[in-house]
Amino acid sequence: MTGFGGEVFDLVVIGAGSAGAVIAARASEDHRRSVLLLDAGPDYPLLTETPFDLVNSHNNSYTAHDWGFSYQPTAVGRGVPFPRGRVTGGSSAVNTTIALRGMPEDYDGWAAVGNPEWAWEKVLPAFKRLERDLDFGDRPYHGDAGPISIRRYEWDELTKVHQAWLEASDELGYPRCEDANDPESWGSGPHPMNKLGRVRISTAVGYLAPARVRPNLRIQANTLTRRLIVEGGRVTGVEVECDGVTEVIRARTVVLSAGAIQSPAILLRSGIGPKEEVEPHGIELVREVPGVGRNFSDHPALAVLCTVKDPSILDADQPIVQTILRYTAPDSEYRNDLQIEAFSFSPRGEGAPNAFAIAAVLEQAHSKGTLTLSSADPHAAPLIQQNMLSDERDVRRLVACFRDAIAFTKTSALAPVIREVVFPDPRRSLSDASLSELLPRLAASGFHPCATVKMGPESDPLAVVDQYGRVRGVDGLIVADASIMPSVPRANTNLTSIMIGEMVGEWLRTEPGRYGL
Repeated sequence: MTGFGGEVFDLVVIGAGSAGAVIAARASEDHRRSVLLLDAGPDYPLLTETPFDLVNSHNNSYTAHDWGFSYQPTAVGRGVPFPRGRVTGGSSAVNTTIALRGMPEDYDGWAAVGNPEWAWEKVLPAFKRLERDLDFGDRPYHGDAGPISIRRYEWDELTKVHQAWLEASDELGYPRCEDANDPESWGSGPHPMNKLGRVRISTAVGYLAPARVRPNLRIQANTLTRRLIVEGGRVTGVEVECDGVTEVIRARTVVLSAGAIQSPAILLRSGIGPKEEVEPHGIELVREVPGVGRNFSDHPALAVLCTVKDPSILDADQPIVQTILRYTAPDSEYRNDLQIEAFSFSPRGEGAPNAFAIAAVLEQAHSKGTLTLSSADPHAAPLIQQNMLSDERDVRRLVACFRDAIAFTKTSALAPVIREVVFPDPRRSLSDASLSELLPRLAASGFHPCATVKMGPESDPLAVVDQYGRVRGVDGLIVADASIMPSVPRANTNLTSIMIGEMVGEWLRTEPGRYGL
């Protein structure tokens, strides 16, 4: 049992992940505010007692601290796992530690559709505030004293695969890029990564560790949020389950930061969403909000798989990702809408032994998917249909990117390393028509889900929250995580999710009246 009795918290934050941990840490800086941070997964207050899969930034934690979700990436694709972190720190505690910002145009695009507080010039201070950039902290667009340490690999730290890949990139004519987070940059170079040595600097490490000493902050782990309690149009509490016992925690304000998959699912279980998605599960409709679970956005990707002549250059204990190429598709209006990156070894050992991969990723995607409930049971996973590559513009650009990824294998720098290209089969046609048929069958998620509870103006029928994260028509309820993004940024989403936590956390701390506190 959680043992809350009749206590009423000023602020209950659901989800201690990339955004939620930040919000709880920032909001609790005001010692007058009682803050409760809930998470369905375990909590490890001491780094010395944290399991190795969470410490080890050299590879993802795939199963030990995972929700066990699955998804269907494309209309003709197969159901595959969709890893999401179930632990304090959320997916920032289990991911690849890529600390990449979107393009300034991404955030200006959010502003242009009715969210002016999210323009690049307004979110840049939050990006600077969150980071401790060990390489470029003195530059005007970087921070040098934030909770999240970021660095890039030096040349002699790169694996043989990544060294050869960078030399191949030079050969193909791409410029070298020393800092992929320079707002004007493009080209190939080392990934910015939130890690120190092998240690993953998650939001649990960067934000929660120093905040734990505050008496007004309570962290409650292993506590599943079943639904929100809404009375008279206002959220008054949260129904939770801990050790098989269900109880209600009372709150003046609730922040839902459970992520792009669980935040919409919790809203739907609480009767907030499209009527046709709520009532068939026997859930009473509290507020009809058509956009909940709609607009699902992500990055589609497909990798070239290569075996090596010398297996000794591959080691699953090496860092899996170290380098990146950001560039623009032919005739595209979206700068840096494509990304290619090498993997030191095939993830999870899939596809072939003694292999590495070169992934082609579409970073700006038009295709939209859906998230719906499978049942009213809070233990049941939601249904995720990504509908990736349903828009022809996405297919065309990912085909171009995949061709460019294949070109790496033919360079004088990388070809000597390769024994065989296992995928795509070099014996099959690689015409535009063939690849346009292949990619929708085999492309998969970059695991950057967002936009399922998107923010926008009242004139947008699919906007669930306003630009401050406030749910329209339900007082006292805020959503703040990747789900409120109007569209997927041209980058891995973790750093942008932390930025969202910084923005909303600061508003809660400095302008509480905006949220009725």
